[in-house]
Amino acid sequence: MKGFVVGAGLALALLAGCSADTSTTTLDVSAASSLKTAFTAIADEFERRHDGVTVSLSFDGSSTLVNQIKQGAPADVFAAADEKNMAKLGAAALDPRIFATNTLVIVTAPGNPRNIRSFADLDEPGVTTVVCQPAQPCGAATEAVERTTGVTVDAASEEQSVNAVLTKVTTGQADAGVVYVTDTRAAGDKVHTVADPAFAAVVNTYPITTLAGADARDLGAQFVELVLGPDGQAILTGAGFGPP
Repeated sequence: MKGFVVGAGLALALLAGCSADTSTTTLDVSAASSLKTAFTAIADEFERRHDGVTVSLSFDGSSTLVNQIKQGAPADVFAAADEKNMAKLGAAALDPRIFATNTLVIVTAPGNPRNIRSFADLDEPGVTTVVCQPAQPCGAATEAVERTTGVTVDAASEEQSVNAVLTKVTTGQADAGVVYVTDTRAAGDKVHTVADPAFAAVVNTYPITTLAGADARDLGAQFVELVLGPDGQAILTGAGFGPP
């Protein structure tokens, strides 16, 4: 009987040790939808360098993420697709730093069946176009292009994120959409891209920051440094982003 008790005690001790060894720390990162491909790769690299750390990624439109953070959603790091939405967090955003840039592009179905050649063509009769909501960085950028070109696009819908716009085009619900250059890299041959010189004048700058009161702020600062460092920048460049 004594041997059984000792053996059981040893087994419990071993189990406790295993449990302690497999404990992890979670780093919560909220990022603009257009960063999904790049930040997934950066998160994988961060986990490789930090044993016992799991990066939990949340992607959505920047304005949507700001509202979620204000309402208490867990976030140690926030990366936005423009400085305007970052500013909405006020003092909660600690030392935001620019880490990338991006520009717009038109996407259509493969083969460009509507023969869209420019931004102005999006307002042609019979062309169903989708864009981002004005509150989202991609929507604000689209409005800026409208002002510089004098073309107002009568969009069939205004979506919450560039991913939603892209989905409407790839599923045939829209003839064309306005997204970022980086989104077309991820979509590959599912879409045809159309550039317009007017897009070059509207550049989105992407800021990243740790957040006040975050549970893993020190780890968050290390994640920010990876994004800003040569390895993170190489991943961003590969995804189609411009330099800060």
